[in-house]
Amino acid sequence: MYMEPNLLLTPGPTPIPPQVTRAMSDGMIGHRSSDFTSLMENVQSNIKTLFGTEEPVAILTSSGTSALETSMVNLVEPDESIVVIVSGAFGERFKSIAQTYPYDVHVYEVPWGEGVDLQSFKSFLYGKENIKAVFSQACETSTAVVHPIHSLGELVKNYNSDTLFIVDGVSAVGGMQFDMARDSIDCLVTGSQKALMLPPGIAFVAMNKQARKRASQNEISRFYLDINKYFKSLEENSTPFTPAVSLIQGLDQVLELYKEEGVEQVYDRHLKMRNMLRAGLKALDFELLVEDDHASPTVTAFKSDEAELSHIKDALKKKYGITIAGGQKQLKGKILRIGHMGYMFPKDMLTVLSALEAITSDYRGKKYYGSALTAAQEAYYESI
Repeated sequence: MYMEPNLLLTPGPTPIPPQVTRAMSDGMIGHRSSDFTSLMENVQSNIKTLFGTEEPVAILTSSGTSALETSMVNLVEPDESIVVIVSGAFGERFKSIAQTYPYDVHVYEVPWGEGVDLQSFKSFLYGKENIKAVFSQACETSTAVVHPIHSLGELVKNYNSDTLFIVDGVSAVGGMQFDMARDSIDCLVTGSQKALMLPPGIAFVAMNKQARKRASQNEISRFYLDINKYFKSLEENSTPFTPAVSLIQGLDQVLELYKEEGVEQVYDRHLKMRNMLRAGLKALDFELLVEDDHASPTVTAFKSDEAELSHIKDALKKKYGITIAGGQKQLKGKILRIGHMGYMFPKDMLTVLSALEAITSDYRGKKYYGSALTAAQEAYYESI
């Protein structure tokens, strides 16, 4: 019996290119050997483009959450005042991390599914004194919202040039363009299992010189998450602790794939997939959670009643071998999320939309055949 391969369209973990799988299977090398030094040197020369920085990018053997915590524990000292933007489950995680430490935490709440309103946030921020850092997501994975990071960065620096702007790029780095200097980002973090097309297990922390200086002067207790150790080791193309060698071998291949396709083309592919999916879902009479202005290039969320959403998710998995994600926390049972980042392509959007045509036609007793595919193809060709 012929079996079609399963299609993983969750907003992380994401599919792994076969070239990357092979690279991770090449065989172990010593992490204190010249082989590893050469590997790290090559990785560092290529990864900076994805973060939009000229500075080295620290690599931790841990999850993306560790990178969030690293950015806080190195850049904020006890009793300092910070602002955390919360617009979904991962903003709440940033808040929870902050509240674990002896910080003065101010939370700016954004309705889930909406982007930051700049004027409202400006009033909030300017109403606070001596804010040392502002924390935000680039893309809030749980809602598929992209915040206006460039404008937020400018706003923070206009408030006080010494205030750090720290960005969670976990579901954004590799899928959308960053320029840390242009966007006034002092620290940008991500994990391996989303647009970077790797298994979970490594995290990344990029800091500019201002953030590096702040981290070097911070006296708060930390050991494994002391970012100074990582940057010191990078001077020798090494790591302070045992790294996930095979994942870094895979990362080296991921960065080669980005170079081969062209980074700008990768970002354009992500935008095309977003536009195709949004057009197709609208043709199926689904309401999208996020308005066009704040729509993520890496994940899309759509709404319906709980019964239909449950049916769709189960049918996609059981009948078509397609895995997508549900909503989290207050959005559980209210949305479904489709990832389109990393090793995903326009043809994958056509595959999932074709399946959704059949599922919704059967469930609603209304013929949608061809409607989503036509809308998606029009969106694709209009963007060429």
